[in-house]
Amino acid sequence: MDVAVIGGGPAGLMAAETLTGSGRRVEVFDAMPSVGRKFLLAGKGGLNLTHSEAFEPFVGRYAERSSALRPLLQAFDNQALRAWAQQLGVSTFVGSSGRVFPTDLKAAPLLRAWLHRLRERGVRFHMRHRWLGWAEGHPGVLRLAAPSGEVQVQATATVLALGGASWPQLGSNGAWVPLLAARGVALAPLRPSNCGFDVGWSEHFASRHAGQPLKGVALSFDGWQQAGECVVTAGGVEGSLVYAASARLREAIAREGSATFHLDLLPQRSLAWVQAELAHPRGPRSLSTHLKTRLKLEGVKAGLLWETVPKPDQADPLKLAAAIKALPVRVQAARPIAEAISTAGGVPFEALDAGLMLRALPGVFCAGEMLDWEAPTGGYLLTACMASGQAAGQGAAAWLAGTPGAAGAAGRAQAAA
Repeated sequence: MDVAVIGGGPAGLMAAETLTGSGRRVEVFDAMPSVGRKFLLAGKGGLNLTHSEAFEPFVGRYAERSSALRPLLQAFDNQALRAWAQQLGVSTFVGSSGRVFPTDLKAAPLLRAWLHRLRERGVRFHMRHRWLGWAEGHPGVLRLAAPSGEVQVQATATVLALGGASWPQLGSNGAWVPLLAARGVALAPLRPSNCGFDVGWSEHFASRHAGQPLKGVALSFDGWQQAGECVVTAGGVEGSLVYAASARLREAIAREGSATFHLDLLPQRSLAWVQAELAHPRGPRSLSTHLKTRLKLEGVKAGLLWETVPKPDQADPLKLAAAIKALPVRVQAARPIAEAISTAGGVPFEALDAGLMLRALPGVFCAGEMLDWEAPTGGYLLTACMASGQAAGQGAAAWLAGTPGAAGAAGRAQAAA
């Protein structure tokens, strides 16, 4: 075969589609019984394909890897992804948050249409084929564990799209790390991203509030701030607002052993307003009733105050007001990588050429979440996976045609323009 694509997630499927457009024979191998399992899981609550914001803020979501991903995203941005879905017969719409969804909010119809098109183009799929590396002394021969036992296949080029290490039950377990390390590829350690954190609540608080959402709050940490919502868990916090801060919190914990962020429980109100409301005489009413009546603070928000603010400060209106506007929450550790939505770390861009080919392994290309980048939820993860899949497919096609790096050079030229 011309190209073996290892991994049947969005990055691998996009690489396969790109390669068939160049007339290449492609076969896809995946360890699971069917492809796109994490893609389907992501669509359970409404598939968030991408985000509608303008390109510059969009690419900025990839933080320190924005410059590396810029040419890939310029070649396949949020608008290109929507156009691609439309070509498959799936219309999209922009939600109130700016996120983009299929009109029916489902992942399965899109995946079915995509697989149908790939099969029509000649892509062959091999399920329950787990990649084991390369045959000793034969760098072009791939070893795979199949239902009938180990098999070996020869491919002129290989695209690895094996994911990170989050949700291993869906196929991404990081088992590729030692296989690439043994071949001299320098890797960044895999770390949880878009993950929850352990706080260590009291049994009293956890038993009453675990699972409850904290809506209409703002989280600030180390000069960064964002409004949104999160969820109190039995042992800590999780949810979109926490995920957005996860990279900063994770790195701070690695440096210092813990990290403390602050929650503004009433971000729509000023500190002066909160102070004035708390200063109203409460008469025989309890403080809890006073907070509920004057500030509409009750439930899990009030519970957080009693959990976090020392007793003497609860009786001091000024200190209590300060806590309501900046409640300190100390997180001790990120949740395990298997629970994370995505991962950071993996194959650094410095180990790849412009066509996403491994410098240490000519003819081997990498795409998707196994690359060393991270982004918040909101469609950014899927968009970069698709964009890198296209780039790896273009890189492999150019290498097979004897013009290595051509696709990457074109992308850089487009970015410069």
